[in-house]
Amino acid sequence: MPLPASPVACVAMEIDVERLACYDLAAGRQARSPQAADEAAARARAEDAAPESTPARARAADTSSDFYPHDDDPRREALANAGRGSLLDGRWELARDSKLGTFNMRAYKPVYLLPVFWSSDQNGSPASSSPGVEPQAMDTDEFETKFQISFKTKALENIFGDNGDVWMGYTQSSRWQVLNSDASRPFRETNYEPEVLLVVRNNYSLLGWKGRMAAIGINHQSNGRPDPLSRSWNRVMFNVGLDRDNWALTFRPWIRLSDGGNDDNPGIENYLGRGDVTLVHTRDDGQVYSLMARHSLRGGEDSHGALQFDWGFPISNQLRGHLQLFDGYGESMLDYDHRATYVGFGISVIDWF
Repeated sequence: MPLPASPVACVAMEIDVERLACYDLAAGRQARSPQAADEAAARARAEDAAPESTPARARAADTSSDFYPHDDDPRREALANAGRGSLLDGRWELARDSKLGTFNMRAYKPVYLLPVFWSSDQNGSPASSSPGVEPQAMDTDEFETKFQISFKTKALENIFGDNGDVWMGYTQSSRWQVLNSDASRPFRETNYEPEVLLVVRNNYSLLGWKGRMAAIGINHQSNGRPDPLSRSWNRVMFNVGLDRDNWALTFRPWIRLSDGGNDDNPGIENYLGRGDVTLVHTRDDGQVYSLMARHSLRGGEDSHGALQFDWGFPISNQLRGHLQLFDGYGESMLDYDHRATYVGFGISVIDWF
């Protein structure tokens, strides 16, 4: 966000989160560092572990109990604000003082427009493994346009005292054959991905990383098309997030829910995988790098996966350049069992962090 000329400029902002950030910038407010919040939480944890006879432990016992802690208990406040201001806290409102209430629209996955999106191997005959479904020929061009929108909102907050939020998210990505005039410039593929997640705050250390969050939810992904091009699946998603300094690491294993006899894409988990890992690095100059890897977690003929690298860099104000490289299976649901390399270049307005 660019520095406003005065606090008056912030009044016009309709979104509460953005308006608060604008006022903070105008006032020159410096956010507390995640390291300071972690150190305060560590001191509070040490006091909790102190013998009952120590003065610190006695003072803590006077102000709070395990079942009915007071809101002004400094130990509890420090523990609840561990990691405040970290990368993952900024996206998921994990710390107690970071929470902004329900039904505020927040960033989720990157939002971008890639006018140039090139494929090394067009899938001219998308096929499904469903019995009796024949491949359908498509007139495709190696260049197309790809764009993605993604947002989330919190539906419930603090369902476990001062922890535990329910988020609803939605992501949509489209691939548009905008240069393919012979085929009347169709949208070749659009993927829709609504989900619901229960997110809880963590506070632990692992090999220099800070465990910030864990989540479980239901995820639906489909392309909204009839046979023979229909693709869809439902998953129970798990999410474990850690960060350190300007790095964030998330692990997302999932379990596919059976579609019974209506499976449009049997064996999709052997191509789109049974989990993914995303590593993100931010720089002080505004550049953001991310690397996603996913795999089927199987060997032999069922061993398939993909890698995706994204680079965002500032152009002006909120506008950013965006480069995307993808290699492997399942760049889209229609191509879940098709391998190719893709290169895209364009702009983004929202990145990971």
